[in-house]
Amino acid sequence: MTENNKIRLKDALMRKKIYLDGEEASNGKLKRTLNLFDLIFLATGGTLGSGVYVLAGVVAKTFAGPAVILSFILAAIVSSFAGLCYAEFAGRVPKAGSAYIYTYVAVGEFPAFIIGWNLIIEHIIGVASIGKATSNYFDSLLGYPQKKFMLEHLPIHVSFLGEYPDVASFIFIMMLTMVVAWGVRESALANNILTSLNLLVIFTVVATGCYFADLSNWNVKKSDIPPGVNGGEGGFFPFGWPGVIAGSAKCFYGFIGFDTIATTGDETKNPKRNIPLALIISLISITTVYVSVAIVMTLMWPYYDQDSSAPLPIIYDHLGMPLIKYFISGGAIFALTTTLIGAIFPLPRILYAMSSDGLLFKILSKVNKTTKTPFISSVICGILSGFLAIIFNLEQLIDMASIGTFQAYTIVCICVLMLRYKDNSESKEPININWRNALKLCCNLSNVKVPNSYTQYFARAFIFIFVCATCILSFSLMNLDTYQSIRYILVATSLISAIVLLLTLLLFSRLPKVTESIYFKVPCVPLIPCLSIFLNIYLMMVLDYKTWIRFFVWIALGLLIYSFYGINHSLEAIKRKELNENRQTKL
Repeated sequence: MTENNKIRLKDALMRKKIYLDGEEASNGKLKRTLNLFDLIFLATGGTLGSGVYVLAGVVAKTFAGPAVILSFILAAIVSSFAGLCYAEFAGRVPKAGSAYIYTYVAVGEFPAFIIGWNLIIEHIIGVASIGKATSNYFDSLLGYPQKKFMLEHLPIHVSFLGEYPDVASFIFIMMLTMVVAWGVRESALANNILTSLNLLVIFTVVATGCYFADLSNWNVKKSDIPPGVNGGEGGFFPFGWPGVIAGSAKCFYGFIGFDTIATTGDETKNPKRNIPLALIISLISITTVYVSVAIVMTLMWPYYDQDSSAPLPIIYDHLGMPLIKYFISGGAIFALTTTLIGAIFPLPRILYAMSSDGLLFKILSKVNKTTKTPFISSVICGILSGFLAIIFNLEQLIDMASIGTFQAYTIVCICVLMLRYKDNSESKEPININWRNALKLCCNLSNVKVPNSYTQYFARAFIFIFVCATCILSFSLMNLDTYQSIRYILVATSLISAIVLLLTLLLFSRLPKVTESIYFKVPCVPLIPCLSIFLNIYLMMVLDYKTWIRFFVWIALGLLIYSFYGINHSLEAIKRKELNENRQTKL
């Protein structure tokens, strides 16, 4: 690698996007039409779909039993920590692009591209998985006509793909893609109406569930579980705490969608106020609904007998309530439709933000003059998501969507820490640490109150150490039962890593933070961002190796695009090049 290339790569890694407060992104191309009510319903509608009508039953039956309630609570805690960090960033940088634009402003271009690229796969696969869930739901209610026909005539005999091509999911995805591409106001109105109907159905489920509740379903004895059924040990924790943890990694999928709000910065009225508020309110509402439905679902019917495709309608069918069954089925249709709208909505806006900055192909940033939306990006995203829905099964799609989300949330939390401990002084003091007083500096024994170059240096060092120790601890904990021959080594590694984490957090708390006046700030920094980083990385370790392989293949594809296109067409790079040329001309 030549010296010029080294400098160029260093510039790409370090250069940041300059955001001016009050700047109208995209020069008015996107219309500010969304209010607080629209944002809350966009996030709520985007999450309360397959999570309520499909996911709760699947996790209860396969992973956690009645303790699916705790799985949802743990997933909600992880999401809420990340949600607080999103809320702070949304107040700082109220622009389209979500975590991508936040990272570009706070950290640098290359990390921003990586997180934006992962947000793309997160949402593409999220759309595909919801389209798949919608197709499965309809198919199960009609007696599986598509499944039977496809398995007979067009089966797929590949282990890492689905059983058959799911054409119906592609049709559902493309129909809703066209609705979203037609206009922001139109898609928001449709979403608000359908979400209201969905909430009415959920209220009916909770109310009737309380009536049919049977506490014995939370205390099923192992001897009462039918032969050949995987019911674990029975009781409230039939699969133990490992089942609750594994279930929470799946339940986390049900919270993917609240960050949709963070992509609407250019289309929201008063974004600095409304986006943080909507994030917090929607997370509280979503968690309440999930926990309520999980409680009544597992009380109404034994966990081991839940249906994997359409649990709620089947439960009411067993209870002899056909009228409510059809009412619930209609609610599921509304819910899955709004979830699909919520999943599709942010995707073209992320592509729009990245292509506007020159990191992706320019055609993706074109805004249709009539619809005032990124129409081409929307259609391309719909086609890609539909194709994935055709060839993969639902569980594979859920895992692939989750790993991208965990990674995005982790980087957002890291960005919050970097900004809170950043040296904002105009004159940067060169770092020249004397190892004799290194301990004094890292412990801030001088009680420095304002961040400087030294405190910023140690803050970033602590972030790196915390992330590394978290990865080691998470990997060790996840493999304690798998590798019995080296169990003692893993236990010792876990203890050392845990001690390092606690010491790093303690030293972190000693460093001075930036005093800023912004609409919303994450409380208890560095505790909450660090907890979020730990939980996200831990849940990433739960996912199987095939998911990691797919993830790294996607990352490799992104690196190729950035290396051959993005690094040369970056708008920030072009601006800096022109600025340097002007300076040289004047000299």
